[in-house]
Formats: sequence, structure tokens, C-alpha cells
Amino acid sequence: MVEEEQKYEVDDTFVLPDLSAVAPAGGRVRSLPSVTLVARYLDTVDLRLARAGASLRHRRGDELPWTVKLPTGTPGVRHEVSRPGPKGQPPPELVELVTALHRGAPLAPVTVVRTVRHAHEVCDRAGTVLAEVVDDRVTVLDDAGTTTGGFRELEVELKAGDRELLDRAGAVLREAGARGGSFVPKHVRALGAAAQAEPDLVGPAGLPSDPSAGDVVTEAVRKEVRRLLAHDPLVRLRAPAAGGDTAVHQMRVACRRLRSDLRTFKPLVRRSWARPLRDELRWIAGVLGAARDAEVLRARLRRTAGADPLDPAAVDRLDEALAARQRVAHTAIDEALRSPRYLALVDALVLAARAPRLTGRAAKPAARALPKLVARPWRRLSGPGGVDGLGPSSPDERWHAVRKQGKQARYAVNAVSPAVDTAARKLSRALAGVQDVLGEHQDAAVAAETWLELAAERPDDHELAVTAGRLAERERESVRRMRARFPAAWHRATRRRRTRWLP
Repeated sequence: MVEEEQKYEVDDTFVLPDLSAVAPAGGRVRSLPSVTLVARYLDTVDLRLARAGASLRHRRGDELPWTVKLPTGTPGVRHEVSRPGPKGQPPPELVELVTALHRGAPLAPVTVVRTVRHAHEVCDRAGTVLAEVVDDRVTVLDDAGTTTGGFRELEVELKAGDRELLDRAGAVLREAGARGGSFVPKHVRALGAAAQAEPDLVGPAGLPSDPSAGDVVTEAVRKEVRRLLAHDPLVRLRAPAAGGDTAVHQMRVACRRLRSDLRTFKPLVRRSWARPLRDELRWIAGVLGAARDAEVLRARLRRTAGADPLDPAAVDRLDEALAARQRVAHTAIDEALRSPRYLALVDALVLAARAPRLTGRAAKPAARALPKLVARPWRRLSGPGGVDGLGPSSPDERWHAVRKQGKQARYAVNAVSPAVDTAARKLSRALAGVQDVLGEHQDAAVAAETWLELAAERPDDHELAVTAGRLAERERESVRRMRARFPAAWHRATRRRRTRWLP
């Protein structure tokens, strides 16, 4: 569940205005009886969850009393996951969701917040709740129940409404004297300045006007570490990532890009630091790979089968076999993410983002040092072991090898492009087109083999064999189309205006 809300500060003299203007035509505002909510928040001693914008709480009286809230990167928008459980025992599933934040440190109560809530539901003509406006009087308590502070705030939470309604409610409240519209959770206000300090995970901050090579390395590491750890809880939840992508895919891409960046920047980072990190990233990317492969194949199956009518029951049987593979793969992911090995990797990634271990060469200006580093994967891609000599009749394995070389070259160009010639950005876009062709080629080749492999597992299922054969024929036709398109895509990437910056 995604929660979107805005908060406003008010004092004890504030009078809640008439909210009828917030409701749409024909709608109404329904006031609910006041309730008292008592929430106990758990965190590490150094408030790692709160500083990262997350929380784990038990709230008395809720049907599902335990709740984790996780940041999404958008202020006021959080993932919210609730589960049942006794007061003193947070559900292990929720504790695991914040693994990337607590990193194995013990969780214990850090504050108790008692809220007297007056809620008002904004409904449409049909009675659907579009938003909830709440007037909260908050008391902060210690473990002994002694009052240590308090405040009053208003909160507008979207339900079935849209952002326009959220803004309209905010305008009505501000006109009445409410302040803010920013987002600071109750427990963070209750905990004070310590809860608002910088999080342990240092995110990308942009490059200076004249960056060093080390600045570029640091920015690249921080970008991919943040992506990887942000998708950790979504992978555990089997939840989608932003933009309709899958969390497994995004987490795996982050692993691959970070490994690639450490390889590209090899002369700029200490080998004793980078090599173990690359090895562990390869391990977790491999664990994620089986689930990602199943995702791709299941989506491709429906798309390929939809080109013209095939036996739907046979297609369903193929999908069931892939779904079984996917379940096994997800179980393996769960086991890996719960392991001490992964916990150690998370700790290493947080430290890597804070201060990558650089060599003396990293102090050189980025514009002078980085093109030479990108030239290496570029030469591997364009040379005799890469595109040079690749032809329409080359085996699938040869095309796949070029695809991997192309991905390494593209990741390298992407990593350095913010700090070098604008031609680098043009090359990056052109290489994306090359990778689209090579990626479709690889997906089609793997799919063709998979359909036949699944049919071979059921030799007595003749309808399945016929369907798998027709699917494989279509995939091989896609392979031929991609091989025909590749020369033009490669020609666009190798134009002088895109590669002139490479030595």
C-alpha cells in the first residue's frame, strides 16, 4: 500500500475551517467520532530508521497493529505495510523489510506517541472517501508514561482522490492559518533533532562544476547503492517498482551497474576494497537472475502467443511451468536476503556510498582521466572479439557475448558522461539503441530454447509440443530480424560525432 499525505502545524487556538469546499460537487464531509491512538515506535539506538524516513510501530487498537512505513523518494509518499502480532514482538517479516536500514542492529522502543484524533472524511456524491483530514493532538510519553512533550498538527491523507484534491485541502487549511504543508512524521518530531540528522546511507548529490575523477566515481557508487537498497523491501514484498518495472529487475540492474562501474574505474579504486565488493554483488545478482529470467519469459510468452491464435490451454501449461520456476527462484531470493552474507553486503554498501576507497589517481580532473578508462570497454566491444567479425550466421553465444560487452561499454559511458564531452551523452543514447537490438535478440533466442525445453519435459503432451514449436519459430524469426537491424544501430553508435571524445 502507498500512503500519500501532507502535514500542517497549528497551535491550540486554531479553529478547523469549514471543509465543504474541499469536496467535489454533490459530495460532502463526514465527521467521525474522536479516537485515542497510542503508538510505540521501535528503532536502533542511533535512530537509523527515523533518520532514513522510515518507521516501525505498534499502535494499540488497530486491526493490524504493527506497521512499517518506508520512504519512496517523494516527500509525503510512503509504502505502508501492516501485519498482526502481539505488542512486544514485531513480526519478523516487518523487521526484514527494514534490513537495509537497521543492518542487523537491535530494534527497541524509542518513543511513545499518544494521539487524540478528530477525523473528517471528504466524500464524493456516491459516498466514496476521497481524502481524510485529521486534527491530531499529540502527547509524547516516555516508557514510564510520563509526558515529555506535545504538539498539534493537521494531516490530509489521500484515499481515492487525486493530487488536486490534496492541494485544494491544503489551500483551505493554510487560509485558516495552518502552517507548512511539508512532511515530518510524528515520531520524528517527538524524537527531536537526533531523528532529523543525516541518514547513514549517503545519496548522490550531483557533481561540482569541475569534478575530479574521484567525484565521478563517488557519485556513480552512491547512485547505484541507493537504487539497490531502495528496492530491497519491494523485492521482499513482491511489489512493483516505479514506472511499472519490477523490483527484482531494478535491484539486479543496480548490482550489475555497480559491478560494471567498479570495473571501469578499476585504476581509481583500491583493489582490496573493490574486488570483494564486486564478488558479493555478482553473488546477489545471480540469485536475482533466475527470478528475473522467469519474469521476462512469462511476459514474453503471452506477447508471442498473442501474435495469432494458439492453443490457449497449452500456453497456460507453459506459463504454469514458468510460474513454478519463478516461485522456486523467489524462495531462493528470500533465503539470500535473510542470510548473514547479505547483511554483511548491505553494511559494505552503506560504507561504500559514504566513502569509496580511492587511489591517488582519482584526484586527477575527470575530463582528462575518464575517457581513457571508457576506451577500454569500447575497444573490447568494437574490436575483433566484439562487433568486428560478428555476422548474420554467427552463433547465438557469439551474439550474447557482444551483448555483454555492449552493456559494459554503455554502463561505462553512462557513468562518465556527466563529467566529459556532450558527445558522451549522444554515444550513451546510441548504445541504448544497440542494447535494445541485442537484448531482444538474446531474449528471443533464450525463449525459443525454453519453449522447446518445457515441451520436452512432457513428451506425451502433443498439443504442448505443437504450441512450443510454433512459439519457437516465431522467436527465431525475431532473432533474424534483430540480426538484420543490428548493422544500422551499430553504425549510428560509431559515428565520429559520438566517439570523438574517446582516445
